[in-house]
Parts: sequence; C-alpha cells; structure tokens
Amino acid sequence: MNVLKGSRTAKVFAGIALLSASALVVAGCSTPTETPSEGGDKPAADLTLKLGSLLPQTGSLSFLGPPMESGSGLAVQEVNEAAAGVTIEMTAEDEGDTDTKAYETSITKLQSAGVAGIVGAASSGVTKLILDGNVGAGIITISPSNTSPDFTAWEDDGLYFRTAPSDLLQGEVLGNLIAEDGNKSIGVIYQNNAYGTGLFDAIKTTFEGTGGEVVAEASFNIGDAQFDAQVSTIMAANPDAIAVVSYDEFKTIAPLLVNAGFDPSKFYLVDGNLSNTYSTELPAVALEGAKGTKPGPALEDDFTDRLQAYWTGEGNTEVADFTYAAEAYDAVVLMALASLAAGSTEGADIAAKMQEVSGGSGDGEKCNSFADCAKIINDGGVADYDGYSGDVTFDENGDPKGAAIGVFEYGADNTYSRIN
Repeated sequence: MNVLKGSRTAKVFAGIALLSASALVVAGCSTPTETPSEGGDKPAADLTLKLGSLLPQTGSLSFLGPPMESGSGLAVQEVNEAAAGVTIEMTAEDEGDTDTKAYETSITKLQSAGVAGIVGAASSGVTKLILDGNVGAGIITISPSNTSPDFTAWEDDGLYFRTAPSDLLQGEVLGNLIAEDGNKSIGVIYQNNAYGTGLFDAIKTTFEGTGGEVVAEASFNIGDAQFDAQVSTIMAANPDAIAVVSYDEFKTIAPLLVNAGFDPSKFYLVDGNLSNTYSTELPAVALEGAKGTKPGPALEDDFTDRLQAYWTGEGNTEVADFTYAAEAYDAVVLMALASLAAGSTEGADIAAKMQEVSGGSGDGEKCNSFADCAKIINDGGVADYDGYSGDVTFDENGDPKGAAIGVFEYGADNTYSRIN
C-alpha cells in the first residue's frame, strides 16, 4: 500500500499492517480484525481512511509548505506504523494563491479521489473559496493555519475545524508587545484579504487600547508587486514602529522601508512572514532586534528531528522552520482518532467525533500520541488527545478553546528564536 503525495509516491514504512488480499474495506464500514496491536489488545476497527492535503507548494505562502507537509506526512507515517485500526492514504495537492487559482484544479482532484477529510487550506482566503464545496460533498475540512475570525460563525454543518487560533488572539498579543516595547505610534502595512484585515483590526484595537496610536495604515492586494505607495504613506507619518501583515511580500517591502530610512529593528512581523529563510533570501536587511508572533507552544521531545527525518527521507531539503508543522500533524492525528472512535471513514461521522477525541466531552482520558489514544479507544474508553500544537480541545464552532502565541526575536544572522 502506498501513501500518495501529489505526483510523488512515498513508501509506507514497515510498521504498517498489510491487509490480506481477501480483506474488504469499504468507506464508512469497518471490518473486525483479530490482530493484536500496539494501539490496544484488539483494534476496534480496520479502516482505510482517505485523506487529502491542500497546502502551499507554490505561491506567496510556499515557505510554509514544507513545515505543514512534513507535519501531515509524519502523522500519516506514525498513524500507519501504529497498526491500531486505521490506515491512512494521503493525497497531497497544491493550494497556490487566490490569484493563481491552483486550488481550483487541486480541490477537484481531491473531491474526485473520494477523500473523507482535507488538511488545509493554509490561507484563510483559499479556504473561504473551497469550504462550501467541501461541505456540500460531506468532506471534513481541518486547517492548520486558518486564523480569520470569520470561520467561527461559518455555516459549515459541523464539518470545519482548525488547530490554529483566531487572529483575535495573535493580534492582541502583538499589539500588546508593540506597546510594551515602549512604542507610542505605529504604521501598519497589511494585505487586503481575510487574513490581513482580520489581523490588522486586532492589532489596531489592542494597540490603541493601550493608549498608542496607529498613525498610518496602507493595504495591498495579493499579487501586487509594487509597494512604493504603501511605503510612502507609512514613512510620511514617522511612526515609532511598523507592523507588516503579509506573506512573502515582506521580502520586497522590507528593503523599501530600510532604503527610506526606517530602522529594521523596529519591524514587527506575524506568522505569515515570520521566516528563518531571510538569512539567505533577505541578507541586505539586518533584522536583528525585529520581533514577531506566531501561534503554537515550544515544540518538545524529538518532534522536529522526526519531522526532518521524514521530510529529507522523501528526498527534500531540510525544513527551514517549523511554523504550523505541529498544527498540521495534530490535524491528521485528530481525524484518524475520530475515524477510529466513529468506526467509520465518512466525513460527517468523523466530524461528529472530533470534539470528543480532542477533549471537548470533558470525560476523556488524556493521551499524547495516536498509538496511546488509539489504545484507549480500542479498549472501550474515550480518548482526549493533547498534541504538539497544545491541548487543542475544539469548541462547538470547531475552534481550539485555548492556544499559545509565541513571541520571537531576530538575531544577527537574520534567523529568529523564541523569547516568550
């Protein structure tokens, strides 16, 4: 059996339990098995779960593709190695950008492949364009990085979840950080889409709530290549600090601001542009002292080593940073656990168990890996998965009830490290 990865095919490692030629696995049904498992004395089901990923292999968020694809891919590998009642077949496709529309072809392929669930999209803007279609097809959608507040009230028939928190939380943390650093005024350059406007509003509300003033703001559209007008607007107001809410457009915007005389140590970045690639991709701008925020706790144990081993084992170069890798990993594990708990590979059945396996029922047994949680389920209990992205615990809207927002600072080598 193979795990499909777009046009690439990755081997499933030896720990996967192979189905006999006579085994029959039908979506939505389970076949009992007598095979002992590390995930319990006897698996409660023997399911083949078809999942897809819609993540940025190209476009302005492509630097986030490797961490999220490695996270989801590692989760597939480890779920399959557990041989605990669920075997995942994953098909990976490219979301691209809202302007390139790669997602249109990709989502058609995934829906035609009969996937029960999709990890992605990464961009809130892309998810808004594909979510209604997924809901109509009965596909569960779980994003590792959608942060637009709009999804909380989306009419999704209970089929949408996210392992990243709303921008309301990140914007509050960043707005307070800018104020705590002693800045009295800021200028904000932000992209004019669901992600950019939501985060800008949260930053502005919080910063002005501390007594500070947003003295200038300038937006741009996805696909824009010229930012001179936005830079002129911001520089004319002479702010103490500048927040840039963008994707990789920051690589063009930052040099323009520096050439206009702004100190790059007073930049404030967000998850969409906080990257460790600037040591090679932005060497002319000295970012030492610049700060930024992104969701997620500090990663523990050997998770990043396992990510690198998986990703390089697929023939890729090393992952440069791990933004949303944990959230992508947890998205896969949670769908696999919900499928096992439901004894089904139907999207609606999986969705109905997502809150339970994340701890939303309040009476589950804590566990920290698919294998440990699967053992609880296979032994007749209720699992409460706490993952690498945090406790998760979905509320009735599919949002995580709590989340950590990390604060990071750039050093002399143009790479960042966590400071809080």
